[in-house]
Amino acid sequence: MLTQAPRGTKDVLPTESYRWQYLEKMMRTAAAEAGFREVRTPVFEHTELFLRGVGDTTDIVQKEMYTFKDKGDRSITLKPEGTAGAVRAFLESNLYAEPLPCKMYYLAAPVFRYESPQAGRLREHHQFGLECFGAKEATADAELILLAWRLLSSLGIRNLKVNINSIGCPECRPKYNEALKAYLKDHLDELCADCRSRYERNPLRVLDCKKEKCQAVVKDAPVLLDCLDEDCRQHFEDLKACLTAAGIPFEVNPRIVRGLDYYTRTVFELITQTKDGNLTVCGGGRYDHLVEELGGPDLPAVGFGMGMERVLMLLESEGITIPEPPLYDVFVTYMGENRLAAFSLVQNLRNSGFKADMDHTGRSLKAQFKYANKTGSAITATLGDDEVLNGVVKLKNMETREERTVPIQDAALAVMDMLVKE
Repeated sequence: MLTQAPRGTKDVLPTESYRWQYLEKMMRTAAAEAGFREVRTPVFEHTELFLRGVGDTTDIVQKEMYTFKDKGDRSITLKPEGTAGAVRAFLESNLYAEPLPCKMYYLAAPVFRYESPQAGRLREHHQFGLECFGAKEATADAELILLAWRLLSSLGIRNLKVNINSIGCPECRPKYNEALKAYLKDHLDELCADCRSRYERNPLRVLDCKKEKCQAVVKDAPVLLDCLDEDCRQHFEDLKACLTAAGIPFEVNPRIVRGLDYYTRTVFELITQTKDGNLTVCGGGRYDHLVEELGGPDLPAVGFGMGMERVLMLLESEGITIPEPPLYDVFVTYMGENRLAAFSLVQNLRNSGFKADMDHTGRSLKAQFKYANKTGSAITATLGDDEVLNGVVKLKNMETREERTVPIQDAALAVMDMLVKE
């Protein structure tokens, strides 16, 4: 057990971390282009934050949270999602007093859910999330959908589809809950035990159940869109107009409710078709009352979460290769007792901004060249007895086979020239 990672977790090894770094760079760029700045929140929060924010009738709270008592007998929970922590940070730091909207993102944020590990979803997985506070217009919703669409498309992911819905607000949702309960009343025996419990406490959660028998029941249930009040209906029409203007193809899916209780009005998902069926890559929506429910002012907000493991899995399944950068620009090889001269040259090359290294294991010169070739080093710099005696270094481009012998003090300039020509 000491050498086996816990079930539902996965190491990111040095040989694959470049894929994560590439994805993180693309995500940071996409967020920055729309004015989002990074926020980093703790891995754990007070349990009450998620009970009030996520909702005690959701699967996340009922079944999936990692909750424990700390040494001060406080109930602590590892983050099961990113929005609640972002709202807490927004309130604790009084960011609502600054010019709004406040746009923030989190990247490679660990999220913990005790559930059966599945493709692209682990018990510890990582999310890229965007949160926008203080923006009530549908343009803010459309901006997030468009940002996610552009990001995924730029990565090369195909067969993307945007599904949108509106789940109304506290003013119009009671009317729908009454209609839904009236429909479900005749089907209670067909629902799972969890959904029978949700029937009284939060019937909307029945629509989010993934069990086949419950999905069969709600297939013919009333549609929430038919119960929207005028403000919610207009907001949804504005969203559709924005997406149409941006040229983003979308479908209205009245069964999307998302798995969190804080959502209001807009909910959306970006889905792609795979050989194993549809896969949700990104999901989010509007949460106009969460800030107030957690003790802050009445402020609208909207956001999304994107599973990074899922994106990387999709890239691999679609044959999209992320180019692996060379480990070194220059690998310094040496003969005999010229270790110190090689060490000094490595430091000088690094000071000049190159990725450089040397052998630290006592390999023969032939083995050093072999290792340099395995690492993908663009150039080797060799120091033998004659080179050190004459104050020069022999450079070799490993791809073009070009060779140069230059004064050792000019090595950095010569390397730069050889890399540019390559």
